[in-house]
Amino acid sequence: MLTPRRLVRFAQLAAAVVIVSGAVTPIAQADQTLAQVQAKVRALQEDATSAAEGAQEAKVQLASLTKTLTGIKQKAAIQGESVKELSRSLGIIAIDQYKSSGLSQSLELLFSSDPTLYLTAAGSLDAITRRKSVQLRSFQAAQQRLNATTLTVNDKLALIASAQKKYAAQARLAQAKLAQAETLLSKLKKEDRARLAKLAQEQEDADQASSLVAAKSAARISGRAGTALKFALKQIGDRYVFGAAGMTYWDCSGLTMRAFATAGVSLPHSSAAQFRHGKSIKRANLKPGDLVFFGSPISHVGIYLGGGRMVHAPRPGSRVKVATMDMGRKRFMGGRRY
Repeated sequence: MLTPRRLVRFAQLAAAVVIVSGAVTPIAQADQTLAQVQAKVRALQEDATSAAEGAQEAKVQLASLTKTLTGIKQKAAIQGESVKELSRSLGIIAIDQYKSSGLSQSLELLFSSDPTLYLTAAGSLDAITRRKSVQLRSFQAAQQRLNATTLTVNDKLALIASAQKKYAAQARLAQAKLAQAETLLSKLKKEDRARLAKLAQEQEDADQASSLVAAKSAARISGRAGTALKFALKQIGDRYVFGAAGMTYWDCSGLTMRAFATAGVSLPHSSAAQFRHGKSIKRANLKPGDLVFFGSPISHVGIYLGGGRMVHAPRPGSRVKVATMDMGRKRFMGGRRY
């Protein structure tokens, strides 16, 4: 299992291949091989982040289903008590009716010394019968509601089992992609890993410096959007780790979730789930503080800064930074405003 410590260790190793185009000068055939390894590892990292976000979505669904199931079970318990109470009431009525109708009405009239008393008893018997009929209908309705609720419970249990399987499968896929990337990196010569690591560190340092400069443009942004954006920008330089939501490590949706929480907006820890909240915004209408989403299905999210840039937690081996909205294979899918 990829523990947080192992993920950080791998992030440091994976950083060796986080090199943007133009970071190295024209090179020989050996360097082209390194570039090919870089491209493969980068693709595996992106696939791993997509799988990890899929796991986060399944986790959010699982939590929601579990909460719903708890409410349904509580409802079923109340309905069960209602059925028991109505059943007891019917039993009492049945006993009363039995006591009141030990003889047939004709025999009661025949042997009665006082017809008035008989007619009074007969009226009471009619009242008991009517009350039994009402209670019986109530009991049947309550029993039907309880049966329906029980079926709903069973349905939710099946959905929960499905969500659990999806979460486990997506988590395994993310780990497998990282393991493949780690295997590729481990096959490089020691001097090649050192060279790539040095170049990657220089690139990350340059990205951080430019990100800190870009962050100053958010100073005048106010409201919820400004609060969330400024929080995210304060995390520049923190490393990406699957499923992390601060305060040292982040994944993409963990960063946006925590950022908007500081602005009083509750969002789930999943880019796909966050895409279902808020108001839809087209790319041309984006404003600083809007969330921007990428991938089909949705597998990445950042916070728009303006000028075609966003702050985001990119992938393993990288850090929270300001970057352009060019996500390569993960195309822009839309924005959301809260």
